[in-house]
Amino acid sequence: MDPPQIPDQQVLQTLQDIANRLRVLSIKATCASNSGHPTSCCSAAEIMSILFFHVMRYKANAPRDPNNDRFVLSKGHAAPILYAAWVEAGYVEESELMKLRKLGCLLEGHPTPKLDFVDVATGSLGQGLGAACGMAYTGKYFDRASYRVYCLIGDGESSEGAIWEAMAFASFYKLDNLVAIFDVNRLGQSEPAPLQHDMGIYLKRCESFGWNTYVVDGHDVLELCKVLGQASLVKDRPTAIVAKTLKGKGITGVENLENWHGKPIPKDRVEAVLREIKERIKTTAPLKPLPPREDAPKVDITAIKMPSVPSYKLGDKIATRKAYGLALAKLGHGSQRVIALDGDTKNSTFSDLFRKEHPERFIECYIAEQNMVSVAVGCATRDRTVAFASTFAAFFSRGYDQIRMAAISLSNVNFSGSHCGISIGEDGPSQMALEDIAMFRAIPTCTIFYPSDGVSTECAVELAANTKGICFIRTSRPETAVIYSNDEVFEVGRAKIVLQQENDSVLVIGAGITLHEALAAAKQLAAEGINVRVLDPFTIKPLDSATIIANAKAVGGRIITVEDHYREGGLGEAVSAAVCAEPGILVHRLAVSGVAWSAKPAELLDAFGIDAGAIVTTVRSALAA
Repeated sequence: MDPPQIPDQQVLQTLQDIANRLRVLSIKATCASNSGHPTSCCSAAEIMSILFFHVMRYKANAPRDPNNDRFVLSKGHAAPILYAAWVEAGYVEESELMKLRKLGCLLEGHPTPKLDFVDVATGSLGQGLGAACGMAYTGKYFDRASYRVYCLIGDGESSEGAIWEAMAFASFYKLDNLVAIFDVNRLGQSEPAPLQHDMGIYLKRCESFGWNTYVVDGHDVLELCKVLGQASLVKDRPTAIVAKTLKGKGITGVENLENWHGKPIPKDRVEAVLREIKERIKTTAPLKPLPPREDAPKVDITAIKMPSVPSYKLGDKIATRKAYGLALAKLGHGSQRVIALDGDTKNSTFSDLFRKEHPERFIECYIAEQNMVSVAVGCATRDRTVAFASTFAAFFSRGYDQIRMAAISLSNVNFSGSHCGISIGEDGPSQMALEDIAMFRAIPTCTIFYPSDGVSTECAVELAANTKGICFIRTSRPETAVIYSNDEVFEVGRAKIVLQQENDSVLVIGAGITLHEALAAAKQLAAEGINVRVLDPFTIKPLDSATIIANAKAVGGRIITVEDHYREGGLGEAVSAAVCAEPGILVHRLAVSGVAWSAKPAELLDAFGIDAGAIVTTVRSALAA
């Protein structure tokens, strides 16, 4: 695609005028809402004007068109100037912008994909560039399309390590369709940013990460036009534009001064401020964005199916983490849009099986879990891919804020966490995921799959690919027996009764490794003449409350939950919440009660009271009560 031409003086003046109109709109909107960040908007006005009305190619009346260039506002608190740009483009009414931050208005304090021109939610700083990397990777390697990705980053958020994880990723994968613009306006929220205007250090840092880098005056429209044009010609390297700006640029008595972050212009000063900025505007002529090149392929990610049913044998043993890898590789044959990401654990999560069969759709993110989550979210935007990201379940805690923001982004992204619980054994507590269910249960859009054998794992993977929102698949390290036939049908929110007799006296609920411990306990108890019913929840969220309650009542109201997870926030609490309004039901909870240590899996299950022996003891106690 031809680079943007250097504009003539008339267009340069129009771009400057647009920048000042964006300032006016940002100031008016934040005054109308009596909240917001007008000074953070004003530092980026020229950058936004040139991106939206000279550089980026997009259909202003169809913001989600897959051929459009992408824009990510990583410094999400500057949302009013993003909204102002879309007012200038004719997509948003100015009257709607004046409802900024009001109940019922989609123009919120920070941008979210409730708006068609927003791909990912931002505002938790440092995350926009990782998502932009996912979009750029998708554009270059999956879509093989012409669209480019632009990300505007605040200087304060560049203290976040996630920014530099993304910088390393982008250069390693030669994302020459990605441009990051650093708005170096010197001032943070409570004091100056650490580097203030030391542009040389920014330059060295970006270059040391392998980026083609320019340092410019961020308020000089001609300089910005030149470097953005040059960026489009660079091959095999992403481009960083380090723009020296002034916070509150254009506002007399505010520009480049501290203690103005997140404060609207006072009402007794706003008219004079607006008048002064408007006097600088020489033209009212609009500029229209150039149309995109329409070469993004049509994509359909609905109704993705496995090419065949599972092929396991009852009683054969397989770890669910390996069953996950096998299932993902199999699903990759069902759709060319299924992709996999991993954080240098692919030989443990078994996502390596996908890489071996579909190397062109595997993204190695290395040991940078925060960035892996953000890249996956970026890849999944505009329904371009079905992304599965895997690592040890414990390590998702490092990317939890990114997962939280993925929910706000309305993302359809899938996570698989292996090595859950104390059952991993000798590797010790740093590798044991014992809080992951609690983490993901707290995410409002999340579905949690906890398969217990090879068949249910394969079904979980297929279901996750077709489930809206975030999905988490919890897999285990030890091998466990296949207990379901290959034609077993699984559904989100539907539990399975694995063992049942007419005279059952207790309902035992286990998942993963503890389901097999429950079955072993049931066998031992049966020899004593005690029958128990065993339930596999399959999904912890949503939980099949109706089946649990019905079966609890059938056995006299006695439930025992057993989980390889801490007591807080896990299976036991989920079941307790489900039955709390039902009279006559009592839940006994077996769970990991403290920090574990290295030992054999069986020794740890025994030590923490979540093995078959502990279940037998608890059943006897419950019946004796």
